[in-house]
Amino acid sequence: MNAMKGIWKLLTAAGLALGLATGSLAADAHKHDHGAAPAKLELNNGKKWATDAPLRRGMENIRNSIDAVHHEIHENKLSTAKYGALAKKVNGEVNGIVANCKLDPKADAQLHLVIAEILEGVEAMEGKAKKVKRQAGALRVGGALEKYASHFDHPGWQPLAH
Repeated sequence: MNAMKGIWKLLTAAGLALGLATGSLAADAHKHDHGAAPAKLELNNGKKWATDAPLRRGMENIRNSIDAVHHEIHENKLSTAKYGALAKKVNGEVNGIVANCKLDPKADAQLHLVIAEILEGVEAMEGKAKKVKRQAGALRVGGALEKYASHFDHPGWQPLAH
């Protein structure tokens, strides 16, 4: 698990440095080849990408974790300890998604863009992102969930309350 977390942190750093224009690090993490990571999130010929049960379950758990403290986040009343716990929960769900990845390689490559954004949010919630507030990290995860919903076919998905 620690090796996987390290790979994802490296992927996030590389994505920030290179604008996600290149990078087969995510492919290495899954042990299947996608070629270069796409530069931006795109639909599958105008349609949402297919999902599988582990992905849907993990994303719902992330969504529910953020939604449970939604008001405290927006009112800037969530404590440092609660941000830390939220980051740990979200990171655990990401690890579960990564460990159980069974998507088509093209869909998986698109998912990497969403996962990278979630992990950037996790890093900020943990207080590890310099000049980025924990609240901004939680909002970043929320934004990544919106991108997931608009690009991946997830029957029954409920958007976060605003």
